[in-house]
Amino acid sequence: MIRSDVSEKRNPATVSLNADLVVVGGGLSGTCCAITAARAGIRVILVTDRPVLGGNASSEVRLWVLGATSHMGNNNRWAREGGVLDELLVENMYRNPEGNPLIFDTVILEKVVQEPNITLLLNTAVHDLEKSDPDTISKVFAFCSQNSTSYELSAPLFCDASGDGIVGFLAGAAFRMGAESSEEFGEKFAPSQEYGELLGHSMYFYSKDTGKPVRFVPPNYAIDVTKEVPRFRRFTAKEQGCQLWWLEYGGRLDTVHDTEKIKWELWKVVYGVWDYIKNSGEFPEAETMTLEWVGTIPGKRESRRFEGDYMLIQQDIVEQRSHYDDVAYGGWSIDLHPADGVFSEKPGCNQWHSKGLYGIPYRSYYSRNIKNLFLAGRIISASHVAFGSARVMATSAYGGQAVGMAAVLCTQQGLLPRDFSSPEKITQLQQELQKRGQHIPGLQLHDPLDLVQEAQLTASSELVLTELTEDTEPRPMVYSVAQLLPVAAGRFPALIVHPYAAEATTLEVELRLSSRPENHTPDVVIATQTLALQPGRNCMKLEFDVTIAEPTYAFLVFRKNEQVAFRYSNTRITGVLSVFNLVNAAVSNYGKQEPTEDIGVDAFEFWCPQRRPEGLNLALKIAEGLTAFGVENLRNGLQRPTNHPNAYVADLTDPKPEVTLRWNEKQLIRRIELAFDADFDHPMENVLMTHPESIMPFCVQRFQILDENGNVLAKEQANHQTLRTLVLEEPIATRQLTIQLEHPSATVPAALLEVRVY
Repeated sequence: MIRSDVSEKRNPATVSLNADLVVVGGGLSGTCCAITAARAGIRVILVTDRPVLGGNASSEVRLWVLGATSHMGNNNRWAREGGVLDELLVENMYRNPEGNPLIFDTVILEKVVQEPNITLLLNTAVHDLEKSDPDTISKVFAFCSQNSTSYELSAPLFCDASGDGIVGFLAGAAFRMGAESSEEFGEKFAPSQEYGELLGHSMYFYSKDTGKPVRFVPPNYAIDVTKEVPRFRRFTAKEQGCQLWWLEYGGRLDTVHDTEKIKWELWKVVYGVWDYIKNSGEFPEAETMTLEWVGTIPGKRESRRFEGDYMLIQQDIVEQRSHYDDVAYGGWSIDLHPADGVFSEKPGCNQWHSKGLYGIPYRSYYSRNIKNLFLAGRIISASHVAFGSARVMATSAYGGQAVGMAAVLCTQQGLLPRDFSSPEKITQLQQELQKRGQHIPGLQLHDPLDLVQEAQLTASSELVLTELTEDTEPRPMVYSVAQLLPVAAGRFPALIVHPYAAEATTLEVELRLSSRPENHTPDVVIATQTLALQPGRNCMKLEFDVTIAEPTYAFLVFRKNEQVAFRYSNTRITGVLSVFNLVNAAVSNYGKQEPTEDIGVDAFEFWCPQRRPEGLNLALKIAEGLTAFGVENLRNGLQRPTNHPNAYVADLTDPKPEVTLRWNEKQLIRRIELAFDADFDHPMENVLMTHPESIMPFCVQRFQILDENGNVLAKEQANHQTLRTLVLEEPIATRQLTIQLEHPSATVPAALLEVRVY
């Protein structure tokens, strides 16, 4: 029994905690930051004011995680973000291809709670802080309403990943809110005040069919969307969840302090939408449908942006500028919305893409005036226009991983965030990130401790691609089609294709490259041919009198002709892909980006893959064969097919593919790290969408590693992840390691992206 006498005043229970890093905000950026730092050995407190992790990706909001892949609607190939975020998305795909948001909650939470170096505080809101001097935070104060406990959280380093920047705000960090003028940074896409300076919040709903008639009586606060929402005719009974991203409001209010007011307005809209769907008579299919879920907190897009030593701007994105201190990348379009949101007469978004990925510098990830404050998520140092691209969750999480590793190195070396921005320090940060799967455009991993760099590499076979077999019936050209082929330097190989013509016609063929070797926008035409086709099957040999300067991807383009059809191949190979000049209106892709005025963006065509089970490779033959899949790719410092496959691929006829590493002297080996192909081209949308597979078709599921005596050091029968770190129970001394692989299927050869040994 507890009995307390009358007291003038009581204080809640108080708990004091210390760590090396306090991360405030449990969205994907804060979560990936915390996991990255904890795995690298420092003590982390992760504190969030929500009952679940994931932020806008959680079951509370239910927005799908996207970044550079942009629903496969842009030209950024193999661009899904790596590292911890990749691990989360791949695991969710394995467990949850149906896109259940509750399951994604469990995937994120599991990854956090299994880290012994993380202390997790849910339902705990930071409300105050203390400084040791005007520029240094010493502790933050937080309160958990669920256990009526106050927390004092102390650390030498802090990361604000809270979305609204509560720590930076309380600490006095320099910040901005609203849009800069076009004159300040020369950004031609800077919005007018009429368009609005802030993006609003959104709220979603889910519906389900009950199989029997269901009434809906709207609450009295529901609005009549036919009178108040200009685009009300866009509503359908089929769209739900974040497909209704344009249910947006609040861009002309204070998106921090007016959030509750914005929430109520969005509730009025949501219930008004459902009233319209259920009771207008326009949707007879809705008679048996009911509301299953409505959000209770809005998903926020924009509020404060804090100033670092570098501010990302429009030109960084469009020109794909590189910076000496790039630690992350973006690739979502510059995506600005009218401030009036759902009540605007204007389109719900205004998206403009760049031709490829752009780097985000480390100097954008810490405060310029609070010495020990890192920034992560949508609050990083960027202009309003650049924020329109960098704000999306996968890009935000990727930056969070960079911050987590920077915090580790700062802790180990007794430094502050700015100290690590020097050129001599930043290389160390970049290398540590790359070791953990963080691709940084333009950089390769050079690890002198990796024993593979001194090994002799051999393989039982290496793929030489001579043919993509004809496996389907002829398929008409609904779109122009191109086959990406990884070609070597030298004369372009002769090709044989078999177009089928319904009547005598001609077919335009182009050979294209990208103007930048790391891009996949085929904007340079280097050769053209016109093929004269006869009715039926045609056997055409394509010879181009061109020389390729360096290993790259070439695009063999066939311009649309509805009288022509091609057969396709069921064979799928790492680094080989078909793309189509198709439309993806969801990301403002209408086949070609054509700005009607000078807003500082480029005009170019979109060439995008089709989602599986579609998206087969074009059937063709290659006279000399493509030899881009050799075993030496395993140590070239690249873990994805960017400018080339960058992978070892076995011959599909090899019954037991294996890679052997040999050294002249015995090596003491403790750890082996492997990188597999979990298809970086797949966006892996985590909610709402249903995906046809739970394991990527390129991913080797069964493998084992043997020493020089044939002893099995490690064995896996059900792999689905990209990165596998194998730590041996006891170090072994051996002159040889053999990695035995099994083909993922009869039509997909075994591939391995990287091997590192320590």
